[in-house]
Amino acid sequence: MASESTVTLESGLRLSYAHQGARSGPVVVMLPGPTDSWRSYQPILDRLPPDLRAIAVSQRGHGDSDKPQVGFSVEDFAADVVALLDVLVVERAVLAGHSGACLVARRVAVDHPERVAGLLLEASPTTLRGHAGFNEFYDSVVSGLQDPISADFARSFVLDTSSDHVAPQLLEQLVDELIKVPARVWRAMFTDLLHYDDMADLRHITAPTLLVWGDNDQLVSRDMQDQLVCHIPRADLLVYPSIGHTPRWEDPARFSNDLTAVARRY
Repeated sequence: MASESTVTLESGLRLSYAHQGARSGPVVVMLPGPTDSWRSYQPILDRLPPDLRAIAVSQRGHGDSDKPQVGFSVEDFAADVVALLDVLVVERAVLAGHSGACLVARRVAVDHPERVAGLLLEASPTTLRGHAGFNEFYDSVVSGLQDPISADFARSFVLDTSSDHVAPQLLEQLVDELIKVPARVWRAMFTDLLHYDDMADLRHITAPTLLVWGDNDQLVSRDMQDQLVCHIPRADLLVYPSIGHTPRWEDPARFSNDLTAVARRY
């Protein structure tokens, strides 16, 4: 069973996280995608073997973590990951990121290669800069969001960006966590994501990288995966058939096995 804790970084920022497993085992740090908290990894935590040290964190602005007034760029989130490793006395870890959080994991791997044993990038985009669909989503949805975020909006957002096959109990938990994210955090975070582009830096990633992608993903394309395989020197692609944007929710058993294999390999 995972234990929930709060950690204070050197900056004073407090992050909510869950942890389980042997402290001496390989370390996996799981980074939820935008608007998700560590609880979005609960189906994976439930299935990981006890010899892995598993850490799932709610990034700043999310879940029960602190929600500062500023600081929601990819670089800010990445700096928090390194600070988290420091305070938890983790020398190296496999970083697992989902969707926009893949950019955070990649930033850490580029800037701090000595801290990253491996990467698992789930539904990873290349860059959202100039992406017509995401720009339209920002203009039509994010820019007009007001607090409090409604549960109905949160439920439709989770389903629209994942799959209709999310377990009902998990769906309601995800909704409860999503409405904790203030509208200003949505705007700041997505504004940065729509301008961020690290494609020229990916050749500097030295960590072995596994890309996990569902071939029914309506948000992140196969072409993006092929580009990432070409840009990241040690990247492999694993395709989940008939799976949407969040493979770990639709097939948590397979995802847990793949993550375990990555962690044990490195």
